[in-house]
Amino acid sequence: LLSHFFSIGFWGLVNNAGISTFGETGWLPMETYEKFADVNLLGSIRTTLAFLPLLRKYKGRIVFMSSIIAYFTLGNGIYAMTKAAIEKFCDALRLEMKKFGVQVCIIQPGNYARSTKIQPPLSAEEIWSELSEEEKAVYNKEYVQERANFFNSILSEGSTNGNEVVDAMVDALTSPAPKARYMVAKLKEKALVFVCALFPTVVMDSVLSYALSK
Repeated sequence: LLSHFFSIGFWGLVNNAGISTFGETGWLPMETYEKFADVNLLGSIRTTLAFLPLLRKYKGRIVFMSSIIAYFTLGNGIYAMTKAAIEKFCDALRLEMKKFGVQVCIIQPGNYARSTKIQPPLSAEEIWSELSEEEKAVYNKEYVQERANFFNSILSEGSTNGNEVVDAMVDALTSPAPKARYMVAKLKEKALVFVCALFPTVVMDSVLSYALSK
């Protein structure tokens, strides 16, 4: 069956796998960083390399799932790190594939946590129990509770219209002239991306620090 399928052409590849978690930099062990890099970044690269010969042969499409979190982070720097990396991988790949007629597209969703369940709510107790003794000596339970409440409130505001992201993926696969990037996000989310991408870092840090303090 697979040989018959490939004989008529391999058109599109969608790299959608991803995991997310919450936590400040020192709260997460090295094993967690390695796991996230392996799934969110290297997983997409492995799949792309495996299918690249067929995609070049049939002038297909490659679609990657990124996020607006590639531009900034609000407590989930480990996820933002992997998404920023996949964006740069795509930028290189898109330019390299032009000569083969292969188009590379990036989907950048905003907050769709309630649609995907990629990030379940976290309790302060759960976070605290996994902290190293060094981190417990620096932070206290009240701070961890505040951060957990903040992050969980963001999750609760997530859109339930996951079909909007699916529609962007379909357009990337089928449009005669697909976009290099599809930002599927609320207006305030797009505004935050605009600030982070175009304003000086000191402005970005001020905006994000204000948001984190609320």
